[in-house]
Amino acid sequence: MSSSDSGPPDSVNAPDPAVTGAAAHESAGPSIELRTLSLAAPFRWLALGWRDFRRAPAIGLFYGGCFVLMGWMLLKVYENAPAYMLALSAGFLLMGPFLCLGLYRTSQRLEAGDQPDFGDSLLAWDTRTAQLGIFGFVLLVLEMLWGRVTLVLFAVSFDGMPDFKGSLLALLDPENLGFIVGWTLSGAFFAGLIYAISVVAMPMILHRQTDAITAGLTSLRLVLGQPGVMLLWAALIAALVGLALLPWFAGLLVVGPVLGHASWHAYRAAVVD
Repeated sequence: MSSSDSGPPDSVNAPDPAVTGAAAHESAGPSIELRTLSLAAPFRWLALGWRDFRRAPAIGLFYGGCFVLMGWMLLKVYENAPAYMLALSAGFLLMGPFLCLGLYRTSQRLEAGDQPDFGDSLLAWDTRTAQLGIFGFVLLVLEMLWGRVTLVLFAVSFDGMPDFKGSLLALLDPENLGFIVGWTLSGAFFAGLIYAISVVAMPMILHRQTDAITAGLTSLRLVLGQPGVMLLWAALIAALVGLALLPWFAGLLVVGPVLGHASWHAYRAAVVD
């Protein structure tokens, strides 16, 4: 392993996967080397993410607006199906990386010294449809399992499903300690698993000709091999998203794209070419 946590120089022109095709960045799981990261690395990724957002603000605001709209739609779903509250909130973990594909492509273009293009960002998935679809299916299965576990917890803990207000009050009632513990532990398990297999997987699939399983396992190796740094990165993401949700999701207009760009730099810093 290399001891550097800094990504590749921004001036390096990385091969365009849309141009080089299947011959570019061929890699197998065991041959993929990971860099050793310092605890300062996540803050550097955020700084680079903010820089990329400022360099392509129109693209970033478009995707930020998508995050805000998704938040509003999820809120309406919560009001009508509180039993799915925890599981559906993970829609950010499921849909977020796919929305961020355009942000990854934008950061990739900026890193190569090219001018990012909005249309190019929208079609970032086009060259890696099959592998991105496989990875998305894996995340969807985890989402469905999470939702089922949440439904079971509600069913065994309450006489009927509480409404939105009732479900929130239930979380504050000490008499429901068993439900609260089970709800929290199941959420932590599924959220942690989704994070572990996806933290660098999506930008990796986009950037190099690797399969979804290899990308997911590489992401998992990174999290298990360097838990301190990656837990810090997860905590920063959770804190920033949590703060962004407070003003009716409006903060996601900026926080969403900045984290998307930062995730690209996390991948570039962690995974050796």
